[in-house]
Amino acid sequence: MTPETDNYNKLKLFFDEEYRSLKAYAKSRIDDAADRDAEDVVQEVALKVFSRANNLSPIDNIAGFVYNSIRNKIVDLMRTKQKGVPFEQEMEEKLIEFTELVYGKTANAYSDTMKTNLKTAIAQLKPVYRNIIVAIDFEGYTYTQLSHESGIPMGTLMSRRHRALAILLKVLEIKKTDH
Repeated sequence: MTPETDNYNKLKLFFDEEYRSLKAYAKSRIDDAADRDAEDVVQEVALKVFSRANNLSPIDNIAGFVYNSIRNKIVDLMRTKQKGVPFEQEMEEKLIEFTELVYGKTANAYSDTMKTNLKTAIAQLKPVYRNIIVAIDFEGYTYTQLSHESGIPMGTLMSRRHRALAILLKVLEIKKTDH
């Protein structure tokens, strides 16, 4: 059995058996004023963990890994809530920051077409490149956190992000000259 299949199977078994406990844990950690309920948190963590299961080194402590991921997600939600910034607005701001990173800073606001092209280009990246861009630039992970969580060396993560940015720049330059 490959580590990828093993991770996926272990995660599936764990979520099947412990879903109620995970939900109860999330509910106990979220205050009543949170915008999302515990099931949403568990579902988002499950989606993220399963989508990255094939990219992770073998996970020895599934329970610790999943509970840590849930705790981290709740902390992220609470930080977002404390800022008082709606999720959509926060993502729009991060997209603008990322647009500036790819296109360079400018005095002009970025057009909706540029933002749409960037979103499309990110979506078309290979999963290993898309995942690093989303994790670092949109979800706010540091290389250290991501390396610790995924088991992938920091240098590899940095290299993947650098390649992803180069690919995005090339794709967006081609789109710019086509218009």
